[in-house]
Amino acid sequence: MKKHNGHVIRNVASGGVAQRSGLKGGDRILEVNNHYVDHLSCSEVARKIKQSGQQLCLLVLDGEVYERALSRGEDLQSLAKTYKGGDLKPPRLCHITKHPDSGLGIYFAPLEGEKGCFSVNVVAGGAAEKAGVLKGDHLVWINGAVVSHLTHSALTKMMKRCGNHITVMVIDSKSEMIYRQKKIPILPAMAVPHNLPFRARKLHLSRGVKGYGFVLRLERTVSGRTYHFLREMDSGGPAQEAGMKDGEILLEVNGESVESLTHTEIVDRVRLSGEKLSLTTISFPGLEFYTKLGLTPVLFCEDEATKKEEDKSVSAAAEQEEEEVSVL
Repeated sequence: MKKHNGHVIRNVASGGVAQRSGLKGGDRILEVNNHYVDHLSCSEVARKIKQSGQQLCLLVLDGEVYERALSRGEDLQSLAKTYKGGDLKPPRLCHITKHPDSGLGIYFAPLEGEKGCFSVNVVAGGAAEKAGVLKGDHLVWINGAVVSHLTHSALTKMMKRCGNHITVMVIDSKSEMIYRQKKIPILPAMAVPHNLPFRARKLHLSRGVKGYGFVLRLERTVSGRTYHFLREMDSGGPAQEAGMKDGEILLEVNGESVESLTHTEIVDRVRLSGEKLSLTTISFPGLEFYTKLGLTPVLFCEDEATKKEEDKSVSAAAEQEEEEVSVL
């Protein structure tokens, strides 16, 4: 049996969305939503695809072209960048909190002759600029709504109803032009997060003498929906050491979504995990935030182990600097 390199597209349904979009059997996936994936495992690529939600952007290469490129020793990641253009920058997902005096610090102007296209103006040093929005950016998305079908009047009304917070997706005008020329959709799954009030967290637990040291409970919320909450962390136990917080909601076990799993199925996966366990969690307010935006919270996930290492590096650098200053 011939061994295939890369992530191979198979079983493209006749007349389906994938086929109508140009996908063919044998194609190799290079990128998922602007993220290079050829070096990742199949399960990691599948996870990224599932995270995308209702819209997905794949950069693929014909199977034969892919094999020839490999045989010639070409850098596939560089090939992908060349196709899109070297100056292409990702969109930014920015959460803006209104300032008591200067407000949101953001204004939109329609681009002449282009329906549903808006340029961004910001107040220098204002809330929007501090949240990552830049003057001259183009607005793509606001509070979960794509703006391409909005009039300036409708956008203005939406701004007035937003209250003290607003979440926008913006992109620099040059990159937007390249996206349009290449017919690449600009999706939240491609965005770099800025100033988001909530982030999902990936926790890494090592089994202790008494297990992982937490209780998993299926609880019904005021809305009537049920979620799996993490409760009763043992003091000094593996869960607490990993950074688990009481009342967080479980999203994934070892990278697998638990949304469609029963309580028993989740417990079984945890118990069969062995000595190491990975959990993705988020606070209840965080889940509500992403639900209102129509996004899955695992799109913007912080790895607690990586975060701790970064904090240690910063702390060590600060201590070193303090020691040097005291010597002087």
